[in-house]
Amino acid sequence: MIQNTWWNICKNFIRCSIAIYLFVAPANAQQTIVQYLSGTDKDHTVQWDFFCTKGMNSGKWTTIAVPSNWEQQSFGGYSYGHDKIKTDEQCLYKYSFKTDQQWKNKKVFIVFEGSMTDTDVKINGRSAGAIHQGAFYRFKYDITRLLKYGTNNLLEVKVDKQSANTSINRAERNGDFWVLGGIYRPVYLEIVPADFIDRVAIDAKASGAFSMDVFTPNIKAGNTIEAQVQQLNGENVGDPFFIPTTAASEKSVLKNNFINPDLWNPEFPHLYKVKVLVKNKETILHTITQTFGFRTAGLRLHDGFYVNGKKVIFKGVCRHSSWPLTGRTLSKEISILDVNLMKEMNMNAVRMSHYPPDQHFLDVCDSLGLFVLDELTGWQAAYDTTVGRRLVKELVIRDVNHPSIVLWDNGNEGGWNRALDNDYQLYDPQNRLVIHPWENFNGTDTKHYPDYNYVVNSSLYNKDIFFPTEFMHGLYDGGHGAGLDDFWNGILQHPYGAGGFLWSFHDEGIVRMDKDSIMDTDGNHAPDGIVGPYREKEASFFTIKEIWSPVYIKQAAVMPGFDGSIEIANRYLYTNLNQCLFQWKLVKLPAPNDNTATANTILASGKATFISLAPGQTGSLQLNLPAAWNNGDALYLTAYDPYKKEIFTWSWPLQSTASVTKKMIPPPTNSAIETKEERQDFMVQSDGIYYYFDRTTGYLSKVINSQSTISLSNGPIVTDVKHTLKELKHYADGAKFIVESVYEGASYFNVKWIFTAGQPVKLTYNYSQKGEAPCMGISFNYPEEKITGMKWMGEGPYRVWKNRLKGQQFGVWQKKIQ
Repeated sequence: MIQNTWWNICKNFIRCSIAIYLFVAPANAQQTIVQYLSGTDKDHTVQWDFFCTKGMNSGKWTTIAVPSNWEQQSFGGYSYGHDKIKTDEQCLYKYSFKTDQQWKNKKVFIVFEGSMTDTDVKINGRSAGAIHQGAFYRFKYDITRLLKYGTNNLLEVKVDKQSANTSINRAERNGDFWVLGGIYRPVYLEIVPADFIDRVAIDAKASGAFSMDVFTPNIKAGNTIEAQVQQLNGENVGDPFFIPTTAASEKSVLKNNFINPDLWNPEFPHLYKVKVLVKNKETILHTITQTFGFRTAGLRLHDGFYVNGKKVIFKGVCRHSSWPLTGRTLSKEISILDVNLMKEMNMNAVRMSHYPPDQHFLDVCDSLGLFVLDELTGWQAAYDTTVGRRLVKELVIRDVNHPSIVLWDNGNEGGWNRALDNDYQLYDPQNRLVIHPWENFNGTDTKHYPDYNYVVNSSLYNKDIFFPTEFMHGLYDGGHGAGLDDFWNGILQHPYGAGGFLWSFHDEGIVRMDKDSIMDTDGNHAPDGIVGPYREKEASFFTIKEIWSPVYIKQAAVMPGFDGSIEIANRYLYTNLNQCLFQWKLVKLPAPNDNTATANTILASGKATFISLAPGQTGSLQLNLPAAWNNGDALYLTAYDPYKKEIFTWSWPLQSTASVTKKMIPPPTNSAIETKEERQDFMVQSDGIYYYFDRTTGYLSKVINSQSTISLSNGPIVTDVKHTLKELKHYADGAKFIVESVYEGASYFNVKWIFTAGQPVKLTYNYSQKGEAPCMGISFNYPEEKITGMKWMGEGPYRVWKNRLKGQQFGVWQKKIQ
């Protein structure tokens, strides 16, 4: 007992000694000082003096928020990348800032996180360096010699919207996105000691092997560079390791090995940090801290793409950096919002099309877990080699330490300069794979928008690793969910399939300050995404969430004799299903005529039997339902991931369609059909429902039941074919009354509405191209007072009618237009 007490005292003393050392040691260390000259994001800005040469509010000195795109602050003019004539205003910025007298013996850099595009910087009337060209890259200047210390200094910046370099305009300013201008990411000063660490580049492998390039441009021989790996909470991992410096090289390489580190992957994104310091015998001269993750990524030819020894399937999406009110000036909050929405859709990857994102977006991908494809700009045209080499360096040295980045994209759709392919490895000790999105290159086939036959043929005959870096175009495919299941199953069956990236994440609408703040997508040019401009969820969001669920359930129906056993497959990469939770519930749905019910009645609920299932395995989940489970109307099953977030909720009806329909459709009334000629419409009343047909178009203009006006109007029509009404006919046919619209145009089209007292309304149509036989159409039920909404919509070659009951879809009919 005495020995234990003494040992506890010793341990506490040791802990206190370590704590005191860690508290005191940094007091002698010089850390990098960051002083913002601008604001930090779209919600935190600083006003600078501003002058614009053309467009809105031009020709006068005023002020502007920095960072921002000047168009979104009502300056200059708008243009889209496809426009033949683009706005070309030039804008001037001025800002006065004060320096500290104590900086006099230090090095001072001014850093621009992003400026669109050619940027000329002056300090106190003197040039900071060569004009920077390239809109999406961090750049900085050493301004130590230009500053006046302890007093005010004048920063002057001239920004040209169009570049003097034609290749930059082709690569960046002719792309399929808005062409914006301005200092749109933060500007700040970095103040470091005379002997300083400029940057580090880390290669931390899944094996635990750790290597770090440390760049110290002004270091003296005989000093020491030391590193200590830590958990994010500051707990040391292993012992410190070090290397003496030499004056012969600006780069030192520190190496160490760690046993069984926690690995980074998108399902368990474990991060570490390394504290790096340079010191002489008496003093710590400079210290920095860098976050990183242990993981190994690479391609195995004619096999697959592997991360940490696991064959990867990318469930990805392409993302532009855009917000309607502020253009490309974003915030970390938006980055968190976007990544959380992607993960909610069960995505595990994102492609940075078509330019590198904000630094904070990559930070969020690191911490929340997404594979990232980081991309050099080049939208169907490439930078020249001189400019491209500089921009590759700026891209890689900024982003090299993010474990989320597993691939570099050299341009897009022909926008690659092949002379740059080997430049990435000059700055990346991990030697990540470089790809050409859209091309067979480096053992990959990333073809954009392959049709289904291409996927099938590729799986039979091609050996390159197949992952289209753009597919299922949201605009032209009629929504990202349309056809995705077939394509995805084809990719999964591909022996060298590695997933793919949907185009694209969000609608890139811009609020136009020159057009009364309308939302402008430049027609159908701006990307049509899964979510809206403000990240509103659209229908495909939920389709993707189900198809890409890492818990796969194929069971389509629950039949009589069901024993509660459901076959499931684990489509995770790194997660065993014993880390997930499965909950079921049996519910009674509100009666169709019950207007007071607000929610389902839960009859029973419970947890499924614990199941251990490794990635790639299949098995059975036992729900342990009560004996009278079939008394319910529906069965719901919800899967939760290891973080207790919903993966997906599946539902199965437990009652037959006939029994449900019997409850929904009231007995026939056999009331007489009435008609009335009105000024604009022809009205038919049948079984208490009033139908109004527009006499100039033949369309059903509105429907009114005893409760309200139903949201059904202006149709039906044929997609993408123009017709004009030739004749609106209405006549009795025995016990039936028929309203018939006859159209003329490029094809034959007529519509018949058939009314019979006591029966649902029927709709038929005849349609054919000229010279072809007509195809017959569809019919549907229209019960009194039960339908709260019905609409039709065009989806490719189909015309789809959807019936809705109290907001829930209960019937869908479709007919292919020949």
